[in-house]
Amino acid sequence: TPVQSPHACAPRVSVGVQEAAVPGDHVWFDSGDSGDGCCYLGEDGCVKSMSRKKCASCRIVVHVACIPQLEQINFRCKPTFREAGTRSAREASAVRHHWVHRHRQEGRCRQCGKGFQQKFTFHSKEIVAISCSWCKQAYHNKVSCFMLQQIEEPCSLGVHAAVIVPPTWIIRVKRPQRKSSKKGSEECKWRPFAVKAVASPLVKPLVVFINPKSGGNQGNKIMQSLMWLLNPRQVFDLGAGGPQEALELYRKVPNLRVLACGGDGTVGWILSVLDQLQIVPPPPVAILPLGTGNDLARTLNWGGGYTDEPISKVLSHVEEGATVQLDRWNLDVRPNPDVGRDEQEQGTSKPSPNPNQLPLDVFNNYFSLGFDARVTLEFHESREANPEKFNSRFRNKMFYAGAAFSDFLQRSSRDLAKHVRVMCDGVDLTPKIQELKLQCIVFLNIPRYCAGTVPWGNPADHHDFEPQRHDDGYIEVIGFTMASLAALQVGGHGERLHQCREAVLATLRTTPVQVDGEPCRLAPSIIRISLRNQALMVQKSKRRASVP
Repeated sequence: TPVQSPHACAPRVSVGVQEAAVPGDHVWFDSGDSGDGCCYLGEDGCVKSMSRKKCASCRIVVHVACIPQLEQINFRCKPTFREAGTRSAREASAVRHHWVHRHRQEGRCRQCGKGFQQKFTFHSKEIVAISCSWCKQAYHNKVSCFMLQQIEEPCSLGVHAAVIVPPTWIIRVKRPQRKSSKKGSEECKWRPFAVKAVASPLVKPLVVFINPKSGGNQGNKIMQSLMWLLNPRQVFDLGAGGPQEALELYRKVPNLRVLACGGDGTVGWILSVLDQLQIVPPPPVAILPLGTGNDLARTLNWGGGYTDEPISKVLSHVEEGATVQLDRWNLDVRPNPDVGRDEQEQGTSKPSPNPNQLPLDVFNNYFSLGFDARVTLEFHESREANPEKFNSRFRNKMFYAGAAFSDFLQRSSRDLAKHVRVMCDGVDLTPKIQELKLQCIVFLNIPRYCAGTVPWGNPADHHDFEPQRHDDGYIEVIGFTMASLAALQVGGHGERLHQCREAVLATLRTTPVQVDGEPCRLAPSIIRISLRNQALMVQKSKRRASVP
């Protein structure tokens, strides 16, 4: 848990952009790793209490009882913002190094090129290096390598300078004095921070959103790495609030990019807020996938999950990645006026709390109804009722398999074809759906589905259809039987029904549906699917010279 310095050790979720921010404040996390090294205060000032904290921003380690002494020796963390004032333009744009003594240091000395003496942690009381927590340059702790004039030199911010938001851009704004006539409007408009960027074609400033609880403990570790490599005030914890406040703060920054660390749901949340804010031009969104599924991340070459790749490499991929368009689709739902109450209740034993509403009214990946939605719905309902039984990926997969087998035995989805009508660009697909006795229908925007499968199939097989794209304004309509859904896991594909710009569905009884993995039971409805807009995304560049 991060905590605030110097005196209080109360838990804090993220650095944020609150009015109470303290210049040079450390961002403390629990340090349970003996490899983190000894206390920064050394032998003389150290209290040697058991509990230790590590600052994510400058990576010093201290005992909790030693934190107040950092103030006494005037050691502060790297500055993340500046106060509003009358500083000259030159002074306001320059970032100085933030030099820190190190008991352990990786790499080589920038001056002499030799490595740093690596000692066992419990013997390493000696300061072996001096390094900058902005640019990461490191020198031996001796006069021949590190000279006094370097202390005041401007810092280049290092290899990630293009994506770092310099502390000189982030300005704390003084609260205006209240005037009775303008009290309401002044208070509404005032924000504690403002960002004044210096435009450059070489700079692509980054705003990062992350849920530390995502992917087990991965999210927490990734957040600490990002705070070390970037300015902590450009890294935002979604558990402490949504992305809107941060996006409003950075909305006027030229060449802005967004990094979403989480699942496809996190990406969809950020895209929805960007829609609301109507930022022009909208910042492209890159993905660091956490958790499972992640079909959108797979489509854009970010992979199905985080595999401990160095975060420094991830930042390079975000900076270098190409921008692409992603179609986004509206779901307009109305009650089906041709269906009576008795017919509504058929086919369902559990009424939904909002049977006439979908969990989302926009989708980026897919909208489906039938068998796959029923299995997902049963998983969600069981997890909400007994969360302690769903604490491992293996157990979750076993439940999915069991729910699918149960539905197969009960043949719960077998009559879907009899109770749905589908029109695509004026073409009635209902006869074909009934002829094939389809038990699941998917409206697919991206090639990937259900944790990486490719239901549209091999592009070389498309004799009657155009190649599938996520930026062409068309959506693919695919049908499945039980057998073809099972075959998906071994490289099979579904029944290609249509590619269309608009679809209208009519359901005649309460039907399980899901929108980008969010399931519900939907009362008989008329559902219209139409193109909403296109979002800008960052696509990770593929590696060259790969073996076929």
